Amino acid sequence: MNKEQQDREYGTMTLNSITRRGWFAGALAAVAMMLGGAAAAQSTMKLASATINDVQHEWQKEFAKEMAARVGDAVTVEIYPASQLGAIPRMSEGVLLGTIEAFTTPTSFMTNVDGRFQAFDLPGLFMDADEVAAVIHDPEFRDYLETLFLNKGLRVIGAIYNSPTLLLSREPVADLDAFQGLKVRTFASPLQMEPMKMLGANPTPLALSEVMPQLQSGGIDGMLAGMPILTAFKFYDAAENVTDLNLSQLISVTLVNEFWFAEQTEEVREAIIAAGRAAEQTVFPWGVQNVERANAAWTEAGGKINRLPDDQQAEMMQGFVELGSSLIVDQADVVDVHDRISAILQARRGK
Repeated sequence: MNKEQQDREYGTMTLNSITRRGWFAGALAAVAMMLGGAAAAQSTMKLASATINDVQHEWQKEFAKEMAARVGDAVTVEIYPASQLGAIPRMSEGVLLGTIEAFTTPTSFMTNVDGRFQAFDLPGLFMDADEVAAVIHDPEFRDYLETLFLNKGLRVIGAIYNSPTLLLSREPVADLDAFQGLKVRTFASPLQMEPMKMLGANPTPLALSEVMPQLQSGGIDGMLAGMPILTAFKFYDAAENVTDLNLSQLISVTLVNEFWFAEQTEEVREAIIAAGRAAEQTVFPWGVQNVERANAAWTEAGGKINRLPDDQQAEMMQGFVELGSSLIVDQADVVDVHDRISAILQARRGK
């Protein structure tokens, strides 16, 4: 896939202009609201995601319950999993423009909207799920995260531990030499693409909906993903091998269009914030257990889980960490977010 094709697929040529249009459209909507009076008593909130039956979907269901308990039918929450509202680039555009009120996605898929999303994806940053929870549920950091992307017209209303990053492959990958020449589907993020290049693989960003046919046809050799996604979409029908890379811990966020949010009554705005935080606390243990369930389901379906030799794993991770640091060193805003995360982790590890 050349640069022009990648830009066309992932919207990187248009997202900046979409962001500007989203702000302009939102400003017009805000003016219209002021001229027309208070926001309508009832509104619809569409929640979109690319996945189903995973922690993202579970957060959305819990959020809907929490909203109903707080504001009743003042907001109708509609859930659209499994890319029902379009591929990931289209859903990203939708939440920026306000045609979709909220979008739940791994942070990696939003790096072309704002580079600061990269701070959550650095290889080796988090050791495990508990470290992710220590950061995203830290009260001060959670307040900071909620408004971090308001300049792009986006508010974070959910922060969710997703899963460790694994490599799915048609053929076994049990040592570093086996990466040579593999065509691997990655997120459209340098922090997934460049580590694959370092190992000698060819990173290939693709929409999730395109991965299965590409695997089946041999168009790609594998993909980076979390185990819950691999089992939910039955990827073991196309490729049975998984290598536990421990590249990173995936974090998902739910982003709401800020101008839609601002149009809501104060009661609804407070309910959205409270419901999002309550849902993420509820689904954290569910998500940890779901990773364990997914690993068991994978092997029960005939899949295999491989691991690199300890010395090669250590060598690979050292290279990943150094590479990740070099990719953000000249991006002060990304480094600032990363430093805030690191400070929480260092304090926790020092106890």
